[in-house]
Amino acid sequence: MLHITRIGAVLFIAVLAVGPLAGQKKWTPAKTPDGQPDLQGVWGFATITPLERPADLAGKQFFTEAEALAYEKQFLQRNNRDRRDGPAESDVSRAYNDFWWDSGDKVVSTRRTSIIIDPPDGRLPALTAAAQKQAAERNAARKLAPTDGPENRPLAERCLLWGTAGPPMLPSAYNNNIRIVQGAGYVAILNEMIHDVRMIPLDGSPHLPKNVRLWMGDSRGHWEGDTLVIDTTNFTDKTNFRGADENLHLIERFTRTAEDTLIYSFTVDNETAFTRSWTAELPMRRSHDPMFEYACHEGNYSIENVLAGARAEEKKR
Repeated sequence: MLHITRIGAVLFIAVLAVGPLAGQKKWTPAKTPDGQPDLQGVWGFATITPLERPADLAGKQFFTEAEALAYEKQFLQRNNRDRRDGPAESDVSRAYNDFWWDSGDKVVSTRRTSIIIDPPDGRLPALTAAAQKQAAERNAARKLAPTDGPENRPLAERCLLWGTAGPPMLPSAYNNNIRIVQGAGYVAILNEMIHDVRMIPLDGSPHLPKNVRLWMGDSRGHWEGDTLVIDTTNFTDKTNFRGADENLHLIERFTRTAEDTLIYSFTVDNETAFTRSWTAELPMRRSHDPMFEYACHEGNYSIENVLAGARAEEKKR
């Protein structure tokens, strides 16, 4: 009788453990008029989770809930731009107070300690010897003639392209939102940062010829179940995402897992730049706020002032 009771108890506990899970239904996204999973809307991805896992969190892939709260509190205190303590240099470096920034105040919803999920250590793979040489040459060229002309200034300063706006996309200091719009045979992704728009065909057409190179690459999309997969090639050597070169092959995945959750992941495959491929994952949250135009050139005097200052210095010599 005692033996039967123990078996019954074990079975009862097992039913309690799996019962709620078995009763849960997999969330299914609504469909667009042409029958594709509906990913449309504004999605925000501001987070304080870093791309790479910090050294003091080595070996720790996930926070507990308590650890995540403690990390968020410490991070926000350390990076509070409204502080006025420290030397004058520190005060000047915090000239833009927290009102002007929107980089988030939470770690990612999965509580991962880095956006990079592969390699498992959460760190960027090493650059190849050739990529290291190219990076050194680029840096030397920029230092040699940084103000000779506008073409020597950074792309973001020229309102042409923001590095984290992608592809691929990563959190930045502000404007961490995208709008997805779907139509028959196409998907459009508008990034709030410098209002870049990607028009991605879903018709199975091939990539552009290899001699045609674009700053944002050439993207082609297709569906794998409920996941939108975007394959991008034909990059130039001007953007150099995290050390990548023109041979970058990027694969992005968008999967809606709940009414307010979109999982965005990307894999960087670039054998001539990185010693191995690597993958990052970034949960996005639905936003009901509107996106406003990022008028980068409106009142943008940086290029004019930098070059004018350099010409003035030359006249003094």
